[in-house]
Amino acid sequence: MRFILIAFALALSAPAAADIVDVAANGFEIRQQVRITAPPEKVWETLIVPARWWSSDHSFSGSSANITLDPRVGGCWCETLPNGGGVRHLELTHIAPPKSLVFRGALGPFYNLAADGALSFTLAANGAETDVTVVFRAGGYVKDGFQKWATAVDGVFLQQMGNLKKSLEAQ
Repeated sequence: MRFILIAFALALSAPAAADIVDVAANGFEIRQQVRITAPPEKVWETLIVPARWWSSDHSFSGSSANITLDPRVGGCWCETLPNGGGVRHLELTHIAPPKSLVFRGALGPFYNLAADGALSFTLAANGAETDVTVVFRAGGYVKDGFQKWATAVDGVFLQQMGNLKKSLEAQ
């Protein structure tokens, strides 16, 4: 619940970004790219441990330390909650180390809506650096449409990709 109240409330106030590829009443697509000063293998090692870079503000528990990823097909991007609770944010459907990850699921507040999403991370070497491209597509039924969600989700991923870059370049 904290995720919905804090994280997306802040993101909804963010200005629209050029990273929104498409938005319609029944879904949206966002695409972002960040260049990180580290080789793909190093980026991969950090990417598959979301607790290292995902913001605690964008979690249900209030702590990214509770977010885990089981890096295998069928693996869970999950979060533990107090008293034995938990959240299955995404399921890993494709993994090709150190090049790509693809997930399916109802990320964040979409878990409680008639919506589903596909999230992909693609890593490409660029000299001594790595270009990381993240694409998130969501669709389904949301009473008032997806327009406001596209802006909010874009803002959340802008922050997360900045966190990933910062966590690697600070090492």
